[in-house]
Amino acid sequence: MAKRINNESAIGDILNEIIKANKLETGLNQVSVSDAWKNLMGNGVNNYTKNVLLKNHTLYVELTSAVLREELSYGKDKIIKMINEELGKEIVKDVVLR
Repeated sequence: MAKRINNESAIGDILNEIIKANKLETGLNQVSVSDAWKNLMGNGVNNYTKNVLLKNHTLYVELTSAVLREELSYGKDKIIKMINEELGKEIVKDVVLR
């Protein structure tokens, strides 16, 4: 049972309590990372992106272009830094391009 929150709590605090109590954080992180990928990479990369999945702080990105996969593999550290900055916390620690 969730703890009772007094009537003067901020809505953000209440939402955070609900997220923690229902263990929704991993699902919300998955959605946030997927949206960040789409926003940061733009249409050129998104046209070749098939699937984006976050699992255990590792971002798995499935691409349909081998040339693009090779090109992005050189900038993995930059991709990790950009996504984490976009989200405001360190969620992604590694990127796997397939």
